[in-house]
Amino acid sequence: MSDKNRVIIFDTTMRDGEQSPGASMSLEEKIQISRIFDELGIDIIEAGFPIASPGDFEAVSAISKILKNSIPAGLSRHTKKDIDACYESLKSAKRFRIHTFISTSALHMKHKLNKTPEDVAESIKEHVTYARKFTDDVEWSCEDGTRTDMDFMCKTVEIAIKCGAKTINIPDTVGYTVPSEYTKIISTLLNKVPNIDKAILSTHTHNDLGLAVANSLAGVSAGARQVECTINGIGERAGNAALEEIVMAMKTRPDLMPFSTGINTKLLSKASKVVSNATGFPVQFNKAIVGKNAFAHESGIHQDGMLKNRNTYEIMTPESVGVKKTSLVMGKHSGRHAFKDKLNDLGYSGITDDVIQTAFGKFKVLADKKKHIYDEDIAALVDDSLIKEENVIKLKSLKVFAGTGEPQKADMTLEVYGEIKKASESGDGPVDAIFKCIKKLYPHDVNLQLYQVHAVTEGTDAQATVSVRIEENGKTTVGQAADTDTLVASANAYLNALNKMIIKRKKTAPPSTNLTSSQKKQKMKGI
Repeated sequence: MSDKNRVIIFDTTMRDGEQSPGASMSLEEKIQISRIFDELGIDIIEAGFPIASPGDFEAVSAISKILKNSIPAGLSRHTKKDIDACYESLKSAKRFRIHTFISTSALHMKHKLNKTPEDVAESIKEHVTYARKFTDDVEWSCEDGTRTDMDFMCKTVEIAIKCGAKTINIPDTVGYTVPSEYTKIISTLLNKVPNIDKAILSTHTHNDLGLAVANSLAGVSAGARQVECTINGIGERAGNAALEEIVMAMKTRPDLMPFSTGINTKLLSKASKVVSNATGFPVQFNKAIVGKNAFAHESGIHQDGMLKNRNTYEIMTPESVGVKKTSLVMGKHSGRHAFKDKLNDLGYSGITDDVIQTAFGKFKVLADKKKHIYDEDIAALVDDSLIKEENVIKLKSLKVFAGTGEPQKADMTLEVYGEIKKASESGDGPVDAIFKCIKKLYPHDVNLQLYQVHAVTEGTDAQATVSVRIEENGKTTVGQAADTDTLVASANAYLNALNKMIIKRKKTAPPSTNLTSSQKKQKMKGI
């Protein structure tokens, strides 16, 4: 591959992806994601919108300090205050990018900006030039580009490049375009903008018509050499172009798309799971590349073909994206050594013996309950064990009384900061009774924003994975837990979210001054 066919991968999971309703991520979760992305080989990581909130500023700043290979970027509108915030949050990095934008469509200029085309052109000159003072890596975007007059777009792109922008992004902000039209836009810019050779063209497509990936690939084929995308395709409304789909499309069809990226595709599945866990957004089973069923074959005809030659029904190998072909690999007769080897195969390297032992004990119990143990079952057990190691409130026992003609009741025992506490509560259903017990044993006031249950694997004996999102004073946390007992999973998921909230309280609480020893003790407990 020649360098001219190298495509830059610009990930905006933690900026545009986080704009999905309910997809807010904590600082700790963003740092975990950024480490995975750095290892994955993403070229540019848009870590946030620094001016949007103190939390966004802090996240961009923290991420910019830990990246070893990827270049951090921050988004800004056309205001000097925004650009200053970008610089301040990114300045610790050896290299960084400032990404600034303004709308250029007639609709946006009139109704959103209340500006004339001449005003917008002047704004581009002023703010791209200002951003260029802080870094030589400035990206400029024409928001609502695919609904912008082509002659005006050519003019604005020429101005942005002249003022120092090295990357020009053409966003399909509302997911309106189609591949043939997007191809024409990119081709026109390459042919009509006189200084286009001094910049890289970038795609940024949304999925409102289900064409985000197709449009991005059309843009690359037309000459764009950067793609802006997100893991799992999360983003505003229907989402963005999915990074994993774009990368694997180019890797699978080099005959039609002879392009290369720096992505280690074997880490795609891992990255997908980390983002899904952080956002609380489950990946749909039939999602391309990283969905549970992406490499599953149920049809007898397909299974026969696979046994004879896997190429009959698989256009890529599951190993190429970090997924194992065989899902039924463990049973109740498996030993601890085999279990540990399996964890290494699933990407769980470096975890402690205590976590392995805890997960192995749960595995043995689960194996007695289930005929088939799948990779997803094992991963859920290990994830649950890793989460519980940091919990300061732990579930010790739970009994639930439910049925017709009787009130729904829960008897619960918790370990709260080492102290064993018991409670019984009735509720409007068993889950409500469980959550009331938790609130009684550890008094707190949060808003329950999400309660979601889905099965890890198929069958009536499947493990249930429960996701819970709670909010307190503008702070949100997401908790997850898995168990063959849905009610136990519900209790543990709520406790996981609550433990995360306690950690957040400690990190954002003002210093303890002039407090009695008793008050300080209470404060440490997050009460």
